[in-house]
Amino acid sequence: MSDKAASWEQAVIWLRSQPEQAELVRSCFYDDPLVEAAKRYQESSEWRAVRAFLPRSAGRALDLGAGRGISSFALACDGWQVDALEPDPSNLVGAGAIRSLAKDAGLDIRVEQSWGEKLPYADASFDVVHGRQVLHHAHDLKQLCREAARVLKVGGVFIATREHVISRAEDLPAFLNNHPLHRLYGGEHAYTLREYRDALSHGGIQLSKVLNPFQTEINLYPETFDSMKKRLAEKVGLPFLKLPEFVLRVLGAMSNAPGRLYTFVGYRPD
Repeated sequence: MSDKAASWEQAVIWLRSQPEQAELVRSCFYDDPLVEAAKRYQESSEWRAVRAFLPRSAGRALDLGAGRGISSFALACDGWQVDALEPDPSNLVGAGAIRSLAKDAGLDIRVEQSWGEKLPYADASFDVVHGRQVLHHAHDLKQLCREAARVLKVGGVFIATREHVISRAEDLPAFLNNHPLHRLYGGEHAYTLREYRDALSHGGIQLSKVLNPFQTEINLYPETFDSMKKRLAEKVGLPFLKLPEFVLRVLGAMSNAPGRLYTFVGYRPD
């Protein structure tokens, strides 16, 4: 397959064809049957950590850049009225996949094929705007954040999970060169923390949490706090050492790995 000649669907098909990538395929929820992958996500430590930031009373939720629909599925299973926004029509990794997932699971998920920079929804339509690995794919990050804030109700929750972060623009090539699929379809990107913060705050989102790579199991998945602490203890030759979680927070804040994962939680203020 030639460099950057593939669609996202073709890139994922290629990844799934590589036996040595089976663990990555599963941890990214690219495996089939899709219903089983979605159920595994809904039961994962990642989604449990996301759920902790959502309102207790389920209302209407927008899932930005919903991909295969695993987050839409999890929201719907938790009682939310879900609108899934996904521009890619693919039956494997896009809107077609979400429609099939909703039908097979018996869930009412409304699918809209559109880009986040121009949302086809009225102002203040949603109690939650959620995006998993979405902001770093934006064509226009600032405009996407403005639109997310526009359709969010006052006091509504915004959460963007597992966003790729770089320390400086010069670090971007290192991240892209190491990404398993970017060389095929060319669709990955990453921003600095300041760029994310500025785009969100200027767009109308008041940030309440900025969670570093080791600060939440949202970013750690498929690892957990326990597995991460065990791995670090073994690395320093003290396998029985019980590391407190604040050590992970400190290590996460110190990390400068290109493309490290961050999660942003906020709300639309009055």
